[in-house]
Amino acid sequence: MTPAAPAVRWVTGFLDTARESAEAAETFWSRVTGYRLSASRGDRDEFATLLPPSGDPHLRVQRVVQTPPGALHVDLHTDDVRGLAERAEELGASASYLDLGYVVCGSPGGMTFCVVGHPGAVRAEPATWPGGRSMVDQVCLDVPPSRWDAECAFWADLTGWTVTDHPRYAEFRRMAVPDEVVLGLLLQRLDDEQPVVTGHLDLASDDRTAEAARHVALGARELGRHDSWIALEDPAGRSYCITGRTPR
Repeated sequence: MTPAAPAVRWVTGFLDTARESAEAAETFWSRVTGYRLSASRGDRDEFATLLPPSGDPHLRVQRVVQTPPGALHVDLHTDDVRGLAERAEELGASASYLDLGYVVCGSPGGMTFCVVGHPGAVRAEPATWPGGRSMVDQVCLDVPPSRWDAECAFWADLTGWTVTDHPRYAEFRRMAVPDEVVLGLLLQRLDDEQPVVTGHLDLASDDRTAEAARHVALGARELGRHDSWIALEDPAGRSYCITGRTPR
């Protein structure tokens, strides 16, 4: 029997933004979430954290020279960085060991993620607005059809989380994220091919119509409305969705 991978204790979403549009995007996400932007850090002041009023952060920003596909990556937090990275390699991922305390990886389908240490696991609370509550609580992995089965199997094997079909939409598969993890993972099979797997953020909201209007007022652009979600674009051109899921 193949030994299980080290446990994933926490997930962080990283918004990767070109420097010329970073300030506008960072201000936008701070206002949308109600989270304070931390001081910059890193050799080029490229990193910052979106700090919730309570609980541990699960969103960070990174200023980059060239915006990657999707402009988003995830960090998987674990107590055994090397062990989880080696397990990812066994499952078909690429891995770059940089002697920085973390490992930069790429899923078999090309989705960038990092394996990092575990910073804590105290859940933040949803923010409350005039239209109700909302919270960024999910990363949706956008998977081209040719990568679908392999990518679903990879993320299930790496995290140890059960993957199930969505009860309403055949193009989605849910991952059963532990209760203490704020940022969940959802897999979406795209209709059309694209070179690599990408990702986007999803917000849960009590009233997605009111929430979308609030985002547009803060600088977002609406892309389209669907049965259960509204697609928008942030000031950096990064797509994301507001759903009608109840904020936890």
